[in-house]
Amino acid sequence: MTQTRDHVLRVDLSTGTVRRERVPERWRRRFLGGKGLGARYLYEELDAGTDPLGPNNVLGFVLGPLSGYLPGETRYAAVTKSPLTGGFLDSYAGGSFPARLAGALPNCLGLLVTGSADAPVAIRVRDGDAAVVSAADLAGGDAGEVAAAFPDHAVACVGPAGEAAVRYATIASDGGDHHAGRGGAGAVMGAKNLKAVAVRGDPIEPTGDLARLREEYAETYRDHDTGRWLAAGATIESLDFADETGLLAARGWQTTEFDGSEAIGIEAAKEAAVEREYADGDRPGGFRVETDDGETVPRGATAMTLGAGLGIDDFDDVASLGARCDRLGMDVISAGNAVAWAIRAADAGHVDLDVTFGDADAATALLERIATREDSVADALADGVAVAADRYGGDEFLPTVKSMAVPSYDPRRAGSMALAYATSDRGGCHRRARPFEEEVFEGEWSLEKQVGAVTTAQDVRSVLWSLPADDFLGETFDDLGAEWLTALGREYDPDDLYRLGERVWTLVRLFNVREGFDRTDDDLPVTFREPLPTGEGGRIDSDDFERALDRYYAARGWGPNGRPLAETLARLDLDDVVDDRTPLDEPGTSPVR
Repeated sequence: MTQTRDHVLRVDLSTGTVRRERVPERWRRRFLGGKGLGARYLYEELDAGTDPLGPNNVLGFVLGPLSGYLPGETRYAAVTKSPLTGGFLDSYAGGSFPARLAGALPNCLGLLVTGSADAPVAIRVRDGDAAVVSAADLAGGDAGEVAAAFPDHAVACVGPAGEAAVRYATIASDGGDHHAGRGGAGAVMGAKNLKAVAVRGDPIEPTGDLARLREEYAETYRDHDTGRWLAAGATIESLDFADETGLLAARGWQTTEFDGSEAIGIEAAKEAAVEREYADGDRPGGFRVETDDGETVPRGATAMTLGAGLGIDDFDDVASLGARCDRLGMDVISAGNAVAWAIRAADAGHVDLDVTFGDADAATALLERIATREDSVADALADGVAVAADRYGGDEFLPTVKSMAVPSYDPRRAGSMALAYATSDRGGCHRRARPFEEEVFEGEWSLEKQVGAVTTAQDVRSVLWSLPADDFLGETFDDLGAEWLTALGREYDPDDLYRLGERVWTLVRLFNVREGFDRTDDDLPVTFREPLPTGEGGRIDSDDFERALDRYYAARGWGPNGRPLAETLARLDLDDVVDDRTPLDEPGTSPVR
């Protein structure tokens, strides 16, 4: 018999205490778990202006009602206030950690961590409970070393970058094979002096209807276009796709042509791989390769951002750069963009650095200096390229939205992606919506089609990440997971879940609005408003973009300034949630420009 997940464990690192509390049923009904429940807790418990790196910030390791039951990798949501953007952050990771966390906490929706310890500590989780223990001997350890210190456990930890509060530090698991990557959850963990969460528990073995559904959906996924695509090339094939369609941002966003793509793409990965990862025994995953730092599994972002983005066309060099980021605990997208910006800024005379495109050794050395904030330029880059540009100049090289570096899909080839980047709730992100996958083949979309595609994808993924489910697997859900929830005794129909997704997306917007976000933050860097230096492709037209943003807000039921309307909150059952510190828009008010 399955146990209802209706509790959380609260861990206060300032006192070293752990307590269990019940999650209100109304919260579980309206927000499920994962992203949605994490957003509800953050909105309830954080004051506007809370220091993301201070003891009052909340860091959630949040599961959901389907954790441990779905085929493929179980996922967890790392939910907190971002030290990079100052807004809401949700990052996701798979691997062994969330599966064993779900098994160790069978009736819990995860851990909520507050406070900060005086010295490095770890949280040990097993048998439905947790304890805070010393981790002083692990200070300075990288992701692989920390994982090795907890045999028979699944470990989520920070490396040196998290300890140094690099604002795009990750939470690494499986020795660095998996990461809650974007937005700096690792910096929050490091600031709390929390070196690791170590879990001892067996993954859940579904029975009855849940076992039947797991088998059926695993088979459906294997036959689905997305499942076949991942089986053929994992996400590393994204580089080949982006290169072939003219979307690939190369050499610091200066071109979408990279002659070295074949040398670092899917065929190179297959040739270099020592083995293939597998999930559920027979579902192919990433390609495992050898580097000087040990084995690593390069993802699409590794090849795109650390390869093409830095002008490096040697697969071994790209894999080694990715492995270094993985063990240091740094997001590869933000790290790659930081190095690319530094190269262009050095060429323009803004900073004094000896680093060039194509030089893997110099890039590695700079990444290591960033991870430890070794010098003044590295210290600025550790706070994000927006901070570095503000300090040294070179903002014309910035590929950021809400201070978060954008992945290497150039929106100048697909206007819908510009809208997706600008309106992403956690900053420049391609996982909230990926409309470029269709628009690039269909030709330029109308504004209405752009808005419809972006809002629908954002709502759907808000549901999937509240279950939480891998969004690739979620593409096989015709009903957004309603059948799975029914098997757990929780009745929803697809319309309920679509509305839930919109509710979650709007709640996150309320959180960000309370932190001071408005229309001016849903903007694009000047990089995208200008043609490529090489003359390829087009540019994002400012007037068209502003019209698209107007229509996006109207579709969302937000006012012209990007703040939700009171009538929208009533429709989404959020009017009893919003507090008087959160400004709302009035219909027809003039937009902030």
